[in-house]
Amino acid sequence: QVQLVESGGDLVQAGGSLRLSCAASGDTICISAMGYYRQAPGKERELVAAITEAGNTNYADSVKGRFTISRDNAKNTLYLQMNSLKPEDTAVYYCNVDCYYRDYDETASYWGQGTQVTVSS
Repeated sequence: QVQLVESGGDLVQAGGSLRLSCAASGDTICISAMGYYRQAPGKERELVAAITEAGNTNYADSVKGRFTISRDNAKNTLYLQMNSLKPEDTAVYYCNVDCYYRDYDETASYWGQGTQVTVSS
């Protein structure tokens, strides 16, 4: 099992910046891809950004050029740097990791508790 603890959510004005962090603990050796999702009120959860173990990244079109995802494998920590924030970025942001258990040839997905990001206009 992997436990995820998120931090960094806050209230910020439009145009501002925030940095989210997600610290993983437990059976972290299984972690492959990591990512952030978000869910706004009344909307479905959507992928914001993801990063593979090799460092390849993928972003939602709505955040390209404004958000940067990164990971520190030594610290088992995921980061999301969010710049030029817009009111439409307001949502609960969730950290997600995919795990591959090599000995059992099985995969699992784990979620953080979520952190609220609110962008005021």
